[in-house]
Amino acid sequence: MSERFTDRLRSDAEPTWSAATGHRFTEEVGAGTVPDAVFAEYLTQDYAFVDALASLVGYAVAQAPRYPAKQRLGGFLATIVDEESDYFERSFDALGVPESAWTDPQRRPPTRAFADLIHRAGARGGYAETLAVLVPVEWIYAEWASAAPEGRPEQFYLAEWVALHDNPAFHDTVSFLRSELDAAAVGASEARRAEIARLFDRAVELEVAFFDAAYEYADAEVPDDG
Repeated sequence: MSERFTDRLRSDAEPTWSAATGHRFTEEVGAGTVPDAVFAEYLTQDYAFVDALASLVGYAVAQAPRYPAKQRLGGFLATIVDEESDYFERSFDALGVPESAWTDPQRRPPTRAFADLIHRAGARGGYAETLAVLVPVEWIYAEWASAAPEGRPEQFYLAEWVALHDNPAFHDTVSFLRSELDAAAVGASEARRAEIARLFDRAVELEVAFFDAAYEYADAEVPDDG
C-alpha cells in the first residue's frame, strides 16, 4: 500500500512537526500547568487568528469541487465562527482579559504571518493550496490534544480547549480534510506538489512560532505595528 500524500507531508515536516505537537505550551496546557498570563496571551492571539482561519475555510468552501465537501466545510466554518465564541468570552472573563484587549488585539508577528500565508494560499492558489495550510493547522491540534493526559485540567478554559480538539467530531473533520488534500494532490504536477509541501511546512513552522510567542509576549508591553 502506497504512502498517503498527507503522511509524507507530515514526515517531511519533521523535526518541526514534533516541535509543534510536543511544544512546551501544548504539554503545559494538557497538564494544566501553563501560566494564566501565557494562556491569556495565546488565547488573545488565537481569537485574532480566528478571523483569518474563517477566511481560509471560506476559501475552501468556494474552491471545493464537490457539493458534499462544500457542505462539510460549511459546517466546519459554522463551528469556528459560532460555537467557539462562547468559550472565548467565558475564558477571557475568567482570565481577566479586558474586552478591548481581545476585540482589538495587537497582532504579534506569527499571527500576522499566518494571516499573510492564508491570504496567499487561499486567494492566489487553488483548493489544494488552501488545504495545504488548513490541514496542518487542524491536524497539529488533534495530535497534541489527543496525547494530553486523560485527567483534564481543573481550569475550565484549559480543559475545554483540550476537549475542543480531542473529540470524535473534530478527529473526523481532520480525517476528512486530509482525505480531501490527498485527493486534490492526485495528478498534480511535481511543481504544484512542491508548492503544496512548501505551504504545509510554513504552516507547521508558524504553529511553533505561535506557541513560542505566548511566552515571549506574556505580560509584556511590546510596540506592535498591528
